[in-house]
Amino acid sequence: MPEFSDEAEVTRMAKRDTRVELLARRRSLPAVTRAAAAGRVQAELVALVRRLRPHRMTAYVPVGSEPGGSDLPEVLRAALPADAELLLPVLLADLDLDWAAYTGPDALIAAGRGIREPVGARLGVTAVAHAELVVVPALAVDRHGRRLGRGGGSYDRALARVPDATLTVVPLHDGELVEALPAEPHDRRVRAVVTPADGVRTLDGGPGAAHGVAPHTSAGRTRGE
Repeated sequence: MPEFSDEAEVTRMAKRDTRVELLARRRSLPAVTRAAAAGRVQAELVALVRRLRPHRMTAYVPVGSEPGGSDLPEVLRAALPADAELLLPVLLADLDLDWAAYTGPDALIAAGRGIREPVGARLGVTAVAHAELVVVPALAVDRHGRRLGRGGGSYDRALARVPDATLTVVPLHDGELVEALPAEPHDRRVRAVVTPADGVRTLDGGPGAAHGVAPHTSAGRTRGE
């Protein structure tokens, strides 16, 4: 039998228990609270996109109780420059992420794990490496940028391809930016979060400030926005 002192096993159990707690908390949020949070998160991300004006960015379609609302891709696409590209993930059989351009809500199809994917041409798993802004889902993030996903490892693999200088942002509900999370060596850190109450804030002195995002402020109210 494995010993209880096996650090890796203890960490995995801690992550599992934390996921259960966070998912239960999200599901308990009233619909009106979720809707208000989605509006605030969208407004903050739109302000960030308009400031950075990326030529390529990535996002995803929030489902269920995930913050941001199911229309998040459409809102972000409208904020991008006319010649810019918004990529959404396509889940592969091995749980890695391919990418395809988002062209509108009618070009999304239901896929595995309850997610919705674009139907366009696949651009390859390395397409994320060329994005200037990467919006990533998570159940929680800690103040050192460690994120807790749903356990499939898809975004850890994708984030491993993202250059260190790229701004990576996680939409969260209030209370999901925490002091510390259990983490394993393969877990990839993110640079910033956006919450309804506090807006966009960079983490642990990350490179977000170099992109015009103050360490703890609303993206919609910095630099005269």
